[in-house]
Amino acid sequence: MLVLLPPSETKSDGGAGAPLDLADLAMPQLSAVRDKLVTELIELAKDPGAARKALALGKGADAEIARNAALRTSPTRPALERYTGVLYDALDAKSFTKVQREKAYARLGIGSALFGAVRAGDPIPAYRLSGGSKLPGLPTLSALWRDSLPDALVAEAAGDLVIDLRSGTYQQLGRVPGAITANVLTEHPDGSRTVVSHFNKHHKGLLARALVLTRADPADIAAVARVAEKSGLRAEIASPTELLILT
Repeated sequence: MLVLLPPSETKSDGGAGAPLDLADLAMPQLSAVRDKLVTELIELAKDPGAARKALALGKGADAEIARNAALRTSPTRPALERYTGVLYDALDAKSFTKVQREKAYARLGIGSALFGAVRAGDPIPAYRLSGGSKLPGLPTLSALWRDSLPDALVAEAAGDLVIDLRSGTYQQLGRVPGAITANVLTEHPDGSRTVVSHFNKHHKGLLARALVLTRADPADIAAVARVAEKSGLRAEIASPTELLILT
């Protein structure tokens, strides 16, 4: 199976890996767009005012712009370690054993505005580019990725089940036909249900962790639901491709 995670705005600094080499990333068919976006971000960083506007950054975000300026020279680290935040706290990759980490590398992909998508073990630098950003002189990111990313993800899955936990913005960059999605809802005492916002990422992180650690290799949504239930989550099948996680 291939579990697709959303990226995060927050990213860890530094790394022990060599500078970015696009040839080291999974899905090499995305290299042309990746290279174009990296080049454009580096160029944009030369004008901090324009960079702040395009990337929706505040005046105190010089460090984010500096990250982009150094995209081809700064150290890298595995994507699983680069992204931080609520979902990645719940995934808790730091607690993985060596064997579990290898399973994470084999099972997890991560959406990215800059790279389209990467595997969890791909070496990437820190950067700032959101899925809804619009770089000067370029089409929207969804337009840039639409011709290559969907096919690349389908090829990467190689016929296996895809569980797409990306947010809507990143799903729009490249959808995977037939992928299972997960929505997190709160069930109230009167039986009504509302969409969870605050804990959405947390519960998706827990689901991703369960899918990494399970010995099973789910082939359909019923099997994914069983993995979720065994991990302590409350899961419900809404349709052949939609799983509900209830809190």
